[in-house]
Amino acid sequence: MQVKKYLGISAMVVLMACNNATKQQAETKDSTAQPVEKIAATAVSFKEAKLQTIYTSYISLKDALVLAKPTEAQTAAKALAAELKNYSGCENTALIAQKIESLKDLAGQRKEFTALSSDIIAMFKHAELSSGAIFVQHCPMANKGDGGDWLASEKKIQNPYYGSEMMECGAVIEEIKAK
Repeated sequence: MQVKKYLGISAMVVLMACNNATKQQAETKDSTAQPVEKIAATAVSFKEAKLQTIYTSYISLKDALVLAKPTEAQTAAKALAAELKNYSGCENTALIAQKIESLKDLAGQRKEFTALSSDIIAMFKHAELSSGAIFVQHCPMANKGDGGDWLASEKKIQNPYYGSEMMECGAVIEEIKAK
């Protein structure tokens, strides 16, 4: 009789443990994806009007990549390419934006975004801001561990290289301020 009692209790413990493990797996799965949130950006304005439109188009592209929306990224890249073509010295950067526009897959767009951001960051480091601040942000894991930078109008990290997979992966490495 004692043996049956122990077998019954053992079976219940095993059953409860299996149910608990399944619940923990589900909870773990949900915690990895972080929601994309719209955050208030600081108002950034430039002394040169053309730079304002380039910056706005760049931020639209970055936001589309954060949200993992390749069609919106194509649209934003098209607008950015048009603005860059009309800005002296940015013709090669316009070609990178055109390449992003031509790509339909998010992974390819994000890869090209690295080179685009490198050029855009260099440009805005020398731009004259009237007000606000631009944050240069960096994700060390982007591009298979080579890292990737981008610009943002806020300190909060919203990673364009990983989106909701690793939304907050990265750090502010520099702040470009109005002088």
